[in-house]
Amino acid sequence: MDPITGLIHHPYQPPEGFAAPQPGVYKASTVIFPDVATLRARDWRSRAGYSYGLLGTPTTYTLEARIASLEGGHQCLLVPSGLAAIALVDMALLKQGDEVLIPDNAYGPSKALALGELAHWGITHQFYDPMDPQDLVSRLSERTRLVWLEAPGSVTMDFPPLAALVAACRAQGVMTALDNTWSAGLAFNGFDFAGPPGAGGGADIVIQALTKYPSGGADVLMGSIVTRDEELHLRIKLAHVRMGLGVAANDAEAVLRGLPSIALRYQAQDQAARQLAHWLQGRPEVAQVLHPALPGAPGHANWQGMCSGRDLAAGLFSFVLDRRYTATQADAFCDRLGLFKLGYSWGGPISLALPYDLSAMRSAAFGHWQEAGPLVRLAIGLEAVADLQADLAQAFDALR
Repeated sequence: MDPITGLIHHPYQPPEGFAAPQPGVYKASTVIFPDVATLRARDWRSRAGYSYGLLGTPTTYTLEARIASLEGGHQCLLVPSGLAAIALVDMALLKQGDEVLIPDNAYGPSKALALGELAHWGITHQFYDPMDPQDLVSRLSERTRLVWLEAPGSVTMDFPPLAALVAACRAQGVMTALDNTWSAGLAFNGFDFAGPPGAGGGADIVIQALTKYPSGGADVLMGSIVTRDEELHLRIKLAHVRMGLGVAANDAEAVLRGLPSIALRYQAQDQAARQLAHWLQGRPEVAQVLHPALPGAPGHANWQGMCSGRDLAAGLFSFVLDRRYTATQADAFCDRLGLFKLGYSWGGPISLALPYDLSAMRSAAFGHWQEAGPLVRLAIGLEAVADLQADLAQAFDALR
């Protein structure tokens, strides 16, 4: 055999039985079958074997199993981002003539997807007030096929009465999907928050941006879709296969490396965020601190009912500046920060800050934020709290 051919078809196989703290990384598009009979018998819908790299490898199967356990579910699908998880659920479950309901405080790109592609495909939508279950009830109709939930709301951090929202949907036989990125499967269980463990008193589908806390390094884009119902899982998986959504083995490896420390990182960033949130409440420049674990914050009682047992609240919160400050001054405040970097996302080791224009993000019909001053969202990383506090203080001093 020519040496070049020998390199490609080398017979050596490493011995079985190797074990290490981290699972192996398997990179493959082509999967080799021993014979035609095995090729034809292999069922890609089952994790009992492998058929093509896009449909799963030992690396991605391992990550899917661990994320399903983290979320308290039975099946998991991996996709290239958190937004891809939202889009896949929408496309798998909705068709022309259907309607989807989305909380007004949802992740912005999810709302943009409804306004754009879903509308173009003849799928209608409504935004509902997540803090008012009766508003949701009034919008449910025979055309409603899916209701999205998010806790807490994006940017404004208002924590909804999830159990009441799910109960309203179940009474009408409407499926629910929860964006559980903030909780990361740690602060509360997305499938059981409205009943005892295992009873299924929660959402039907739980998605998460693994980009955030599961990765922890701010260097991976990935999302997950977790279910407990096998039929529902297969329905979404069929769309997953047809759209060719896969994740890279090295990205799966990075998330697998982050998972063992997720609880420690989540708790540390949570505690740091609470210290800074309490400190910000005493600043004269701040009109309101929006953190679910703080008394007086929107939906604090709902957070207590959901999360007080575990007493976790992530490392993400916002504050509203006094109305004497302009949006331009809020921008200048963020520009003045040193340790806090300007950037999207959260859950990584570096603290981030971003200013937001609430009037452009929320429906005037609900009136919750139309009179608020400029808002700044903070994502707390792993730096020392004293250093982050000093950074915020010097930026406030520059506003005077």
